[in-house]
Amino acid sequence: ILFVGTSLTAGYGLDPAESYPARIQEKIDEAGLRYRVINAGVSGETSAGTRRRIDWLLGAHPVSVLVVETGGNDGLRGIDPEDVRANIQAIFDRARRHSPPPALVLVGMAAPPNLGSRYADSFRALYPELARRNGAVLVPFLLEGVAGITRLNQPDGIHPTAEGQRRLAETVWKHLRPLLGS
Repeated sequence: ILFVGTSLTAGYGLDPAESYPARIQEKIDEAGLRYRVINAGVSGETSAGTRRRIDWLLGAHPVSVLVVETGGNDGLRGIDPEDVRANIQAIFDRARRHSPPPALVLVGMAAPPNLGSRYADSFRALYPELARRNGAVLVPFLLEGVAGITRLNQPDGIHPTAEGQRRLAETVWKHLRPLLGS
């Protein structure tokens, strides 16, 4: 299971074993499933950066499931949601050419409110639309139950603590687990 994403996936500020992909590996092991998690999260990554890396990542590993968490840094930078949409679509298009193609999971993100409601609404809408169009499982919002809760975030108010990452793992796991069979 290949996780591509930003500092949220990388587990910025924490031991890598505390990142949500590492926590999902623990859940996989507890369930007796035979999957290995690869965390390819990179701090500061944008959807364009993920798009540039996806060929190498898919070529470097056999991938059964591709979990795409990208766009958060685009939203912080005010990148046009249409550009984010095009980059994620290109990532999915590339994944479909992989043999065999992996199951797709798209992790939703929200733009900060300071860019205005029109931007935020357009940004948030691209995730369910892309998931629907590509037959991907949608995790509606990665930071559900974590964003804005001081004790679950590091002092920067953006990156989850170890407990926040546990909650991210729970959020993703409930959508990922049905794809993994028994």
